Amino acid sequence: MRVVLFGASGMVGQGVLRECLLDPEVDAVLSIGRSALPEVPAIRGLDPKRKLRHLVVDDLCDYSAVESELPGFDACFFCLGVSSAGMSEDRYRRVTFDITLAAAGTLSRLNPGMTFLYISGSGTDSTEKGRSMWARVKGETENALLRLPFKAAYMFRPGFIQPLHGITSRTRSYRIFYALLKPLLPLLRAAFPQSIITTEQLGLAMLRVARNGYPKPILEAADISRV
Repeated sequence: MRVVLFGASGMVGQGVLRECLLDPEVDAVLSIGRSALPEVPAIRGLDPKRKLRHLVVDDLCDYSAVESELPGFDACFFCLGVSSAGMSEDRYRRVTFDITLAAAGTLSRLNPGMTFLYISGSGTDSTEKGRSMWARVKGETENALLRLPFKAAYMFRPGFIQPLHGITSRTRSYRIFYALLKPLLPLLRAAFPQSIITTEQLGLAMLRVARNGYPKPILEAADISRV
């Protein structure tokens, strides 16, 4: 399986990248981002450079200059996203909707047999009419992705994600939050086993769904835990 990955430097993307590098059935990973990818450490003796390549794209809404690099892939894991805190709806929509659909539209045209997997969020509003700005925009993004001519598309809506294997968030406030919550995580996982997933679980679930599909296009936290 040949994979395109967006958001490899973020917390979720790091987890997905790790599982892709470890998976013997993943032959190649093309990471796409606006800047160079931080150094990826070797995992269990594997050299990441053996199947990982990073492509820098200055404008993530325009892939015309790199289209020749994009055919021949089986799956796309789209893990790029930002918090809506302090953002206007127009700005949040550009990052969440415009960038996602620009990438997905290009990939669906060049790879009609591709499976597209999108990291959304618990509480996303599929009606696009609710009061929560971020939930409306996420819902609009999901709905637009599901209309594209991919082989299949799946929307992942995780709740709380626990980072493992040295993975950290790029957002300082999130790093502090995770550090403070860490002592309580065993109790929370025992009390809410399907609501808290790890970066490892999420990466493995996305790989399994990319390979085997899933009975429905939207996976809530409980679905992700069961995959």
